[in-house]
Amino acid sequence: MQVLSSVSHRDPLRWCDLPDRPLRLDEVRVNVRAAGVNPVDWKMRQGDLLGVAQRILGPRGPLVVGVDFAGDVAQVGSNVTDLKVGDRVVGGTDFSRGQFGSYARQVQVRADQCALLPDNVDFADAACLPVAGVTAQTCLFSLGKLKERSDPRALILGASGGVGHFAVQLARIHGAVSVGVCSTRNVELVKRLGGIAIDYNQTDLQAAVAHHGPYDVIVDAVGGGAYAAKFCLQLLKPGGVRVLVVPSPADYLSIALPGPTVTVLGRPNRETLAPLVAELAAGRLQVVIQEKIPMDQAERAHEVSRAGKVVGKLVLVA
Repeated sequence: MQVLSSVSHRDPLRWCDLPDRPLRLDEVRVNVRAAGVNPVDWKMRQGDLLGVAQRILGPRGPLVVGVDFAGDVAQVGSNVTDLKVGDRVVGGTDFSRGQFGSYARQVQVRADQCALLPDNVDFADAACLPVAGVTAQTCLFSLGKLKERSDPRALILGASGGVGHFAVQLARIHGAVSVGVCSTRNVELVKRLGGIAIDYNQTDLQAAVAHHGPYDVIVDAVGGGAYAAKFCLQLLKPGGVRVLVVPSPADYLSIALPGPTVTVLGRPNRETLAPLVAELAAGRLQVVIQEKIPMDQAERAHEVSRAGKVVGKLVLVA
């Protein structure tokens, strides 16, 4: 099995050969046709908390990053009855199950970590769903309970990014007022995705955002403490929730204590991916891809991602 690996962020990603692990009864082997790029991929290389966890819980051998993948099934375990060789699938790897990442020619995962792809869904589009799409979905519906609210309203901070552009659309698809804060250059994009776009360069951002609130859920997909807790909490309805996709150290105490501030890490599997695939196949959900990059150039993809200005998603293609 060929994989892209590195020792740390200082060492470039390089192809290396690993022996195939025997296929377990409930597993499938998938040819990777596309792999989504997420900030967690390069953060793991520089030794953040997930990187440490990967070293402890993950498979022995080189660090192979990446979660998102889309491709076709190459082999199925003897207990797998719901997938067959040749099926088009999307899924996410999980290092806590001893699995290598998706920057590889093939991945080996449990069958229930994959969702079937209709023929009209492109591999590159599908590969954007597992981390960013599932995280957005989890923020809005599992944590924000948006489907259970009367007059549902969602505020998305970082509305043009990977998680943000999905959150804007999913909130709108499910009948909520969807308000997205973004830069001037991305205002038209957020409008096209069905959101009410607010330029963060406005003189009185708080007033502009408050005009469409208060909100049942605020999805902060920016991180770095760009939007203070006070700014967000004043905009919430009673019982509303502020979800931090990328919490900063200053947020750790508020996350640990009972209250409206929580964090999230979307976990892709068949159950969480299937609704997103259905919306994508029906044309209700759009995927914004800034660039499709050959997998051989994954190092460049990480450089682009680190700059923090990606609109939508970056995708590695085989």
